[in-house]
Amino acid sequence: MTYFDIGMKLIFGLVALLVVTRLLGKKEMSQLTPFDFIYSIVLGGILEESIYDDKVSGLHVWFAAAVWGLMLFGIEKLSKKYDRVRVLLKGDASILIQDGEFMVDELNKNHLEMEQLRTMLREQGVFSLREVRDLYLEPGGTVSLRKYTEKDNLTPEMLGIKPKDDSLTFLFIDEGEINEGILKYVGKSKEWLYSELEKEGFKDIEEILYAEWSKTDGFFIKTYNESKEGAAKGN
Repeated sequence: MTYFDIGMKLIFGLVALLVVTRLLGKKEMSQLTPFDFIYSIVLGGILEESIYDDKVSGLHVWFAAAVWGLMLFGIEKLSKKYDRVRVLLKGDASILIQDGEFMVDELNKNHLEMEQLRTMLREQGVFSLREVRDLYLEPGGTVSLRKYTEKDNLTPEMLGIKPKDDSLTFLFIDEGEINEGILKYVGKSKEWLYSELEKEGFKDIEEILYAEWSKTDGFFIKTYNESKEGAAKGN
């Protein structure tokens, strides 16, 4: 094998990797799910194994990367269209703490010890669990949290006022489709959702890009063609 062959394979491999990466969309390292991480390693392995193999040409590298990329592209499309596929392959966020209460089953399910949890919180600048009102473990392994209002930076407590804590928000409609799992979790029905959306002036679910709801603030709705914020206080 000549240096020219190795160089050409590297060029072909780099182009293939760039094309596949662009095809699958932009993601930061913190947004990668375990599935994303695995397919990235395999894609790199395809290039690595082919560089010094005389029987593998640059076109073979392109072919292998193309097949792998098309399979991943298909999986991404299916994951976007079907929630079950997305949850199966990429996982879903887990609520570890809700309203200050530990969700023990979720902690055990994710094999998290308390010290691990504390370490993750310290990385977010939180050094006591008493500050945490809600805590999520994201599919990529990072945590998202919301502090109690009086414990947040520049606390209302310092200003002598006592604001109320907001309720959790729930994503009911995602890109024109009802998130039935979340709806069921909150204890709401499709009929209730249709009725509330109609009060807000929305009759066609498919025109809604994003619709979240909270007990305290009601609906926040964004459509494909225009933006509108609902302020209904749902029960």
